Amino acid sequence: MAWYHTFFNGLPQEAWKAAQTEEQTQLDLELLVETLDFGPSDRILDVFCGYGRHALPLARMGARLTAIDISPEYIAEVQAVADAERLSVVAINGDFLSIGESEIGSPASFDAAYCLGNSFSFFPRTEMLAFLTRIADLLKPGCRFLAHSEMLAESVLPDYQARNWQPVGDDILFLAEHEYHPLESRIDAHLTYVRNGQIQTRTAQHYVYTLAELRRLFTEAGLSVIACYGTIEGDAFALGDEAVWVLAEKSA
Repeated sequence: MAWYHTFFNGLPQEAWKAAQTEEQTQLDLELLVETLDFGPSDRILDVFCGYGRHALPLARMGARLTAIDISPEYIAEVQAVADAERLSVVAINGDFLSIGESEIGSPASFDAAYCLGNSFSFFPRTEMLAFLTRIADLLKPGCRFLAHSEMLAESVLPDYQARNWQPVGDDILFLAEHEYHPLESRIDAHLTYVRNGQIQTRTAQHYVYTLAELRRLFTEAGLSVIACYGTIEGDAFALGDEAVWVLAEKSA
């Protein structure tokens, strides 16, 4: 069982939600609308949707969302809001790599897809290729996929930090202690969350790819990379940028 199957509950889940600002979410939504080229009633796939901070607003715009996440609590929250507002959202709890076709949809059934929130770094090469291949299979020809990662080699290695404390929201402290495994190109993040005397620990694993490696994986999966952004405003990626947004298109 992959680490992310049991990570997202309790304080780590609450800390992730507290760390997301309305301004950041709005900028994400603007980039999605500008790059994915979808229209009203189009079907959109949100992989690792979290509590629906992108899926629910897009559904309010008239899109039809399929939102997938490993956390049952997040999916329950997404479905409750969608039901209350009568939004076109199918919320699925499970691992994107193993969810059956009957749940997610048939091949070439989506008009756009995205994976935001740094979840794109969860997979070693074999699983990453499987992930991208499934995205490509589910997209209609010529449709687009946007992926976000803060674990690109050109981003994380020039300013590698082995240990740092961060406040999250109003009352959570978060300690990250990192181990880099060069033979695996993997960072093991030992995480400690503290709130009002309550302490919870987790370990997360993030795989580090160069941009060239990612491009080759996209191509192998049948997705052509058409742009790489280094800022949420859409500036071209440059060495040292804190994150990358990779925009790709399914081959016709």
